Amino acid sequence: MFTQLKPAVIMLFLWTAITGAIYPMLVTVLSQGLFPSQANGSLLKNAQGKPVGSALIGQPFSDTRYFWGRPSATSPIPDNSAASSGSNLGPTNPALADAIKARIQALKEADPKNQAAVPIDLVTASGSGLDPHISPAAARYQLNRIAQARRISAAKVSELIEAHTEKRFWGLLGEPRVNVLKLNLALDGMWF
Repeated sequence: MFTQLKPAVIMLFLWTAITGAIYPMLVTVLSQGLFPSQANGSLLKNAQGKPVGSALIGQPFSDTRYFWGRPSATSPIPDNSAASSGSNLGPTNPALADAIKARIQALKEADPKNQAAVPIDLVTASGSGLDPHISPAAARYQLNRIAQARRISAAKVSELIEAHTEKRFWGLLGEPRVNVLKLNLALDGMWF
């Protein structure tokens, strides 16, 4: 029995050192050296250099001067990165239909002159409830409201949307998208 115990204890300490200390340190050093922004949360900073959020997590915006992102299904607060989840409401659930109607109503109240169809990503949450992106159509839907609230030309806001539209990954994967936080930071940084 003791002949088997000694190698077992040695292996326990060896694998604990490798998987509990050496490997995590190696991964940390490599990630900090090769991908420092991503390793530190892809933080975005305002003009004063203060971190204001992550490029990977949606932020709640409700001011008419800003682009609004996708609704969040996280609880107890929207865009809660500690509670990533979808709503789990099926397409026939009346609660989902009521939530969508309420979101459409809020968008219409914020921009009563806008008669365009509301893009689906402005009224439905993503699977994680934390999606930081909207479609270019969703950004363009909000263009006139923001131009009017900020008293700038719609053409300038449109240029900003185009400049911040991310293309398909490698030209094939995903859809064109706009990071709402990056767009709003750029909007705040515009000189008029």
